Amino acid sequence: MCVCDLQSSSPVGSLMDSMSQKYHQINQAFEELRILTQDTENDLRKLQHNQEYFIIQYQESLRIQAQLSSLATLPPADRQLREPSLLSKRATVEAWLTREANTLQKYRLGLAEKHQKTLALLRKQQTVILDDELIQWKRRQQLAGNGGPPEGGLDILQSWCEKLAETIWQNRQQIRRAEHLRQQLPIPGPIEELLTELNSTITDIISALVTSTFIIEKQPPQVLKTQTKFAATVRLLVGGKLNVHMNPPQVKATIISEQQAKALLKNENTRNDSSGEILNNNCVMEYHQTTGTLSAHFRNMSLKRIRRSDRRGAESVTEEKFTILFESQFSVGGNELVFQVKTLSLPVVVIVHGSQDNNATATVLWDNAFAEPGRVPFIVPDKVLWPQLCEALNMKYKAEVQSNRGLSEENLVFLAQKAFSSSSVNPEDYRNMTITWSQFNRVNTLLALNHCTELNDCLLCVFVFFIGERMVWNLMPYTTKDFSIRSLADRISDLNHLLFLYPDRPKDEVFSKYYTPPLSKAVDGYVKPQIKQVVPEFTTPNPDPAANPTYMDHAASPAVNQPHAYGLYPPIGDPMLDADGDFDLDDTMDVARHVEELLRRPMEGQWSGQQS
Repeated sequence: MCVCDLQSSSPVGSLMDSMSQKYHQINQAFEELRILTQDTENDLRKLQHNQEYFIIQYQESLRIQAQLSSLATLPPADRQLREPSLLSKRATVEAWLTREANTLQKYRLGLAEKHQKTLALLRKQQTVILDDELIQWKRRQQLAGNGGPPEGGLDILQSWCEKLAETIWQNRQQIRRAEHLRQQLPIPGPIEELLTELNSTITDIISALVTSTFIIEKQPPQVLKTQTKFAATVRLLVGGKLNVHMNPPQVKATIISEQQAKALLKNENTRNDSSGEILNNNCVMEYHQTTGTLSAHFRNMSLKRIRRSDRRGAESVTEEKFTILFESQFSVGGNELVFQVKTLSLPVVVIVHGSQDNNATATVLWDNAFAEPGRVPFIVPDKVLWPQLCEALNMKYKAEVQSNRGLSEENLVFLAQKAFSSSSVNPEDYRNMTITWSQFNRVNTLLALNHCTELNDCLLCVFVFFIGERMVWNLMPYTTKDFSIRSLADRISDLNHLLFLYPDRPKDEVFSKYYTPPLSKAVDGYVKPQIKQVVPEFTTPNPDPAANPTYMDHAASPAVNQPHAYGLYPPIGDPMLDADGDFDLDDTMDVARHVEELLRRPMEGQWSGQQS
């Protein structure tokens, strides 16, 4: 098998072949449109030439008729001498005019039919580009919010949209010229109705193009904190070709609720309705000559205040979805056509405190993963198959840890056990199970993926360290609640007996960038208390003699139990290594599960006791 065969048989090769074929079909359709447009242009010029000659002949017939009328003033002898010749000329010209009028009518009808064919192909091509390619780009943009691959540039899409705009405008001008010819020389027949229909159709096509290509190139953050600066970029893909930049439009940004977004798409009157106040929410679109792009960059927006709606049932504020509405007005063809354009951002969850971030992120993740194109804002399924959620979690995880290494099957089983309160270790048991939004939102372990940025070289918070000799220990904690009390990196820093991340990387080299900066010095004689991770069996005096340990330095961590169950599993030796002497991380999963079951209840009880 040759190299090219191997490439085409691979998934990437098949995808490239499919894209290449699709691009070829789009370019082929543009070539067909170019030929059709040129053909109707030639026909229109021929029609105009024939009509101009017809008008000349018609003027000749009027001149003959005037001569015949003037014969009445001549003597009878002169009249009889000249009248037969003039009558003959009149008959000849009128016969020619009758034939030519029918010919012109056929030309007009033929031209209108060709325009109908062109507009049908234009609609089809526009559907492919706007309803397929652009919608796919928007879907990739949405998945990128969950850590998916970048949505890609807009250059190809813009070039297609500009070709559409150019072809549509050429045909619109042709239809208007045909209408002018009809008005110049009215001939009874169906052409008037046909031209009216063509003009309406071409206006609808260009309207759809302009309104659909007003897009958000850079989305605002989907978890939006009040009083915090944020940015966004909107772009008109056909702004250059239609000369919209000659009269630079202004874009306004407004935050609206889910219900207001629904009303907007139903064309209900929502003028001046908003759900909050955004500062610096107006921006003029700028044309960039080198790239041919027309865009507005909102660089310093800030959500000053938010007005929440009445929530349904037990819905929390972190489940309430908003959207940023961008709207503007474009003039095309020297104010010949004016379009009101609007576009909605991806759903936004508004928070006022960092503690709400995890649940807000969960809302966004679920929406990005399971939204259907063309949905009513912002409806998502209440439940999905477990493998679908696994795919979304895996995408998010790889983005958070910035690695191509995703969650293993054992990792996903571990998550499934927590989600479904199950003890089964068989992945097949979960493949046809569904998980609801409420289940996903309330299981802390799933949200603990947000903290895995501290674990680029580990998986699922099952941590492997050398402690002086070759021994493997599995350490708590591993839930969002635990990490919100003290981060994973800080806990690792606290334990002086943890030296290396397997196999030989010093822990500070890996985790120091995540450490919390040291507390400020004592003020007015008071030392701020701090929580530290402690494993009782290994507790030793702080190696830093200058430090001022407090009671909490040596107290058991909220995530570590008393000596009857330390959160530290007994050492296990080389059986954890494979035949080559390398550590197999997946083999520790059973130990992690056992630790979880052993420590769940005592951990919660002890922490609540310490706080009291």
